[in-house]
Amino acid sequence: MEREIVVGIDIGTTKIAVFIGSKDEQGKPIILGMGKSESIGVERGIVRNIEQTSISIKKAVEEVEQKTGYVVKEVFVGIAGNQIRNIQHRGNIMLETKGHIIKEADRERLIKDQENLVLQPGEKIIHVVPQSFIVDGDGDIINPIGMPGSCLEGNFNIITGNVSNIENIIRSVEMANCKVRNLILEPIASAEAVVNASEKEAGVCLVDIGGGTTDVAIFHDGILRHTAVIPLAGNAITDDIKEGCSIIKTQAEALKTRFGSCLKESAKEDEIIAIPGFRGRDPREISMKTLAGIIQARMEMIIDQVLFEIKSKKYEKKLIAGIVLSGGGAKMRDCVQLTEFITGIESRVGTPQDHLGGTITEEITHPMHATGIGLILEGLKKLEKEDNSNRTPMATKFSDTIVEEKEEKIVEEEASKEKNEKKKSSDNKTKGFIVSWLEGLFKDDGPE
Repeated sequence: MEREIVVGIDIGTTKIAVFIGSKDEQGKPIILGMGKSESIGVERGIVRNIEQTSISIKKAVEEVEQKTGYVVKEVFVGIAGNQIRNIQHRGNIMLETKGHIIKEADRERLIKDQENLVLQPGEKIIHVVPQSFIVDGDGDIINPIGMPGSCLEGNFNIITGNVSNIENIIRSVEMANCKVRNLILEPIASAEAVVNASEKEAGVCLVDIGGGTTDVAIFHDGILRHTAVIPLAGNAITDDIKEGCSIIKTQAEALKTRFGSCLKESAKEDEIIAIPGFRGRDPREISMKTLAGIIQARMEMIIDQVLFEIKSKKYEKKLIAGIVLSGGGAKMRDCVQLTEFITGIESRVGTPQDHLGGTITEEITHPMHATGIGLILEGLKKLEKEDNSNRTPMATKFSDTIVEEKEEKIVEEEASKEKNEKKKSSDNKTKGFIVSWLEGLFKDDGPE
């Protein structure tokens, strides 16, 4: 039996990463390969330039194809951006008869029915997340299957996105010669990679500090309760360093990643970093304490907004598993300590290796790849629920693709040949008819 291949694309503000994954013999998810490229045309999680973004996607796809030998056809794509919105909604359906035993199909019908919700102009539903169910007025039910009832209600967290951005993402992927199988909210994907089921049950807040945005996802009782996108992240820190130290952006990014710290107190005043000057000018000297002070100021703003999201939903006392940090920003020194100091909630950096089997490289375990790996894990879960009888593969081996292309070419050639023969036959019939008609027209019938 051929293994199921899953492809995920993380379209970030600073990078585009494409992952190909599957499952090993024990059924544990494995990463077969990764390709990445610089993200051009994306601002704070939103596609601004479709053509540039498609070129970046194509480069990353080509890289992963060369590494794995698979040709990418369909993909799961992550979506984020500050246009993401949560809507709390209650819906209901009437069941067949009184005392009807609720089945999985009834639950799915209720969830599907919520997709008909009337939204604001320009919005589209991305996910419908059940919060709790009510059976004949009896509420706070997590799983209603197996219960008797005539009316099934549900409280839902409906996550919506901007139609224009969704269309731009799909068009960018299609211009890179791939088809979008499904869109997945990036905080959900990231959480799948770095947070386990027991943490979601106990209560946990995922904070993914990316390049353009910081994504927040709060889980409690194993259910996604709230998501938010904060329009501040790593790029804002880089810009602050650039302005504060009067250096160019590439130098600021290098300073942040190599020497950056989130706590000014942990840096020493006498530790100096020398930045090369331009055109023979003297190097610019920057103290580690100054650098840490700039980073801390911006990180405090980000974490304050994370704490606001937690408190606004009244979960500050319910996060028994604390805060899990992911994304490239989570690797900065003292990030965990600053988060705990501001929020008063126990925190840790989340890495995806606990959820993966097979060979795990150091690059794969970097927190910045939590979203991409999470797309693979979410994709595998979604495919398990689907009917695979008529499902097309998301990626095929390069040799298989060559065979498919040859077969398609043969079919096209045969169809073209048959078409030409029909046309030729039709032309001959027409020609014969004209000749016959002309002969009849000029036939000598003798003297009158």
